[in-house]
Formats: sequence, structure tokens, C-alpha cells
Amino acid sequence: MNASPETEFTGHCLCGRIRFRGTYDAGNDLKACHCGQCRRWSGHVWAAILPKTLEIEGAPKWFRASDIARRGFCGDCGSSLFWQRDGSEVIDVAAGAIDAPTGLRLLGHIFVADKGDYYQIADGLPQNPSE
Repeated sequence: MNASPETEFTGHCLCGRIRFRGTYDAGNDLKACHCGQCRRWSGHVWAAILPKTLEIEGAPKWFRASDIARRGFCGDCGSSLFWQRDGSEVIDVAAGAIDAPTGLRLLGHIFVADKGDYYQIADGLPQNPSE
């Protein structure tokens, strides 16, 4: 069995004070999270990659979002950039902050039971009521 090739990525916040680069395994495609926290955090839905390597330039601010995770953002422009589960060294990176072309694609939706009442999910992708 062949290992997935690594894809390099770069990205930044809206004002450019927080920049990042790293790699992720090809095929690391996205699911959009519609939970209440992610909607409030992102302004709509949250989708992030799980990087294999990550280097962050600048000093993101961190907010303890729940009893299981924290969220990282730019203290200057407010861009939502990172999510990290407690006890994990992996920091998820917001797909919307990654420089194009990303090569990523959305594969489905999670926590749709908690989605906002102001939109419909009509793209034909799988929908999971929870994770």
C-alpha cells in the first residue's frame, strides 16, 4: 500500500500578522461543521484541515471554547484560524485561511442537527446529525 503524498500549504489571517505553512496528506478533504460553536466562531460553518506539519509565524491568541478544545485567532484582525483538541499536538487549520489553490474539496457535513435555521444544505453531500 502506498502512502498518500504530502501537499504543502501556506496561509494567513486577514491582516497578515499570523502566517502559517505546513503539509497535509493528500486526500485530507473537508467536512463542514454546523455545530453552534463553529457557527459562532466562523460566522457560518467551520471547515479545517488536519495538518501533518505546521509552522506558525506570529502569536495567535487562544480562547478556551469548551472543556475539550481551544480555538486560535488573530488578536489584531480577529480571523478565526485554528482549533486544537486538549491533549493533541495537532492544530486544525481553517480551510478559508489557506492560500489558493488549496486542492481541497468538501466531502460532507457534520453536526447538521445543530445547523442554523437560516440556510439549507442542498449540495447532495452526506449529512451526519452529529460527528
